[in-house]
Amino acid sequence: MARIEVPMPQMGESIAEGTVSKWLKQVGDTVERDEPILEISTDKVDAEIPSPQSGTIVDVAVEEGETVEVGTIVAYIDTEGGAAADSGGAAEAEPAKEAPPEPEPAQAEAPASEPEPVASTAPAQSAEERLRTRSTPVVRKIAEEHGVDIASVQGSGHAGRVTKQDILDFIESPDEKAAPAKPAAPAKPAAAAPAEPTAAPSDIWSRFYKEVQHPEYPVREADTVEPMDKMRRLTAEHMVIAKRVAPHVHSFIEIDFSAIDKVRAANKPKWKQQGARVSYTAFVAWAVARVLREFPMVNGVVSGNNLLYRGNVNLGMAVDLNPGLIVPVVRDADHLSLVGIGNKVVDLAERARDKQLKPEEVQGATFSITNPGVLGTMAGLPVIPKGTSAILGTGAIEKRVVVVEDEETGTDAMAIRKRAIFTLGYDHRIVDGADAARFLSRLKETLEDFPEDA
Repeated sequence: MARIEVPMPQMGESIAEGTVSKWLKQVGDTVERDEPILEISTDKVDAEIPSPQSGTIVDVAVEEGETVEVGTIVAYIDTEGGAAADSGGAAEAEPAKEAPPEPEPAQAEAPASEPEPVASTAPAQSAEERLRTRSTPVVRKIAEEHGVDIASVQGSGHAGRVTKQDILDFIESPDEKAAPAKPAAPAKPAAAAPAEPTAAPSDIWSRFYKEVQHPEYPVREADTVEPMDKMRRLTAEHMVIAKRVAPHVHSFIEIDFSAIDKVRAANKPKWKQQGARVSYTAFVAWAVARVLREFPMVNGVVSGNNLLYRGNVNLGMAVDLNPGLIVPVVRDADHLSLVGIGNKVVDLAERARDKQLKPEEVQGATFSITNPGVLGTMAGLPVIPKGTSAILGTGAIEKRVVVVEDEETGTDAMAIRKRAIFTLGYDHRIVDGADAARFLSRLKETLEDFPEDA
C-alpha cells in the first residue's frame, strides 16, 4: 500500500489549530486529486480541504467537531487504491498497516512473538479502541522527548484519545511524572514519520508559549472575568512567541505625501471611470514591494542557523476585524501595478471581514504592513509576524507645519504638508540598523517622488 498523509493545513500565520467541521468523504471512498474531502473551520477562515492525491481513504484520524493543531494528520489515503476496495474490510485491515508508526508500548507483548498475531488480533479492535491507542505526531514527539508511555496517560479526547493538552498536563503533574516509560523501539517510527517536519514547528512555537510564566491576578469586587476566546488566545500565543524568538528593533522616518496627493488628483477621474479604488495604503504597498527587491534581508527570515532570502515579494496586509486581526497576503506584489494592488487590497479586506478568505490567501507573507494610522495613531511599534523578519507600521497622515526650502531663492520657509511617521520593526539577527535605515530612506525617496506611470 502506498499511503500518504493528509495534515491539518496552516490557515494563517497566527492560526495554530483548526476544527474538522464535516467529512465529505468516508473510509473506503475513492477520491480524485484536488477533490474536497473535508471541511475545516477556524475563527478566521472556513474552507474545504482537497485531496493531495487520487486514491482511496483508508483511515480518518480526526472526528467531526474535533480541534487539532496545524500539521496533525487528519486522514490517510492509499494512492494505489486497493487497500479499501470494500468498505467492510477497510477499517479492519488498517490497524495492521498502521502498526509501524504506532509508538504504543501497550501492544509490545504481541509483536514480541511473531508478526502473525498482530494481524489476527487487530481486527478485533473496535473503532473507539483504535482511536484510543492512536495519537497525533505532535503528541508522539512530546511523549518521546519526555520518555512518557502514551498508554499510561488518561485521554480526554474523542473515545479517550490522548490530546496534546493531556500529555502536557501529565508531564507537568508531579504525581504522574514519577512513572514514565521509555520504550526504545516505538520512539523510532515517531522520529521517522514524514509528517514530523510539518508538525514539529507548531509544537515548538506552542512550547515556547507555555514555558512563559503567565501570572494570575486577584479579582476585585468591581471586576468582570471573561475567558479568552480562541482568536484572543491564538493572538496572545503568537505575540509572545514573536517577541521571544526575534530580537525586535524599531526605526522611524517621516514621509511627505504631497507628491502622492498630486498623483491621486491627476488620476481620480480615470480611476473612477475604471472602478478602481486606490487608497494611500495602495501607494505604500506598491512602493514597499519595489524597494524590497533591493533589500533581500528585509524580505528574508532566519531559518535555524541559515538566512533564507525569499524569491517572492508577498505582502501581508493587516486587516482590523474589530475585534481581532487577520493578515491576508498580496502575492507577488512587485509584479502588480498601482491600480492592481489597490483593487487587491480592497478585495482582500472586504472578504476578510466577511470570513470569505481562502486558506492560501492568508499564507506565505514575506513582509507585512499594518496601518494603525487609519484610527488616528501617530506611530506604533508593531510586532514582527512569525516567519518573517520585518513589518512596516504607517501612522496617521496629517497636515503639519514644516520647514521647506524655497526653490527660487534657496531660503527656508514655513509650509503646510501632509506627512506621516512610518515605523519599521525588524529582526536584528538578519537586519542591521544600517540596513533598516537605508530601506526606510529608499522608501521615503520612492514615495516622495512617486512615478506617474506606476
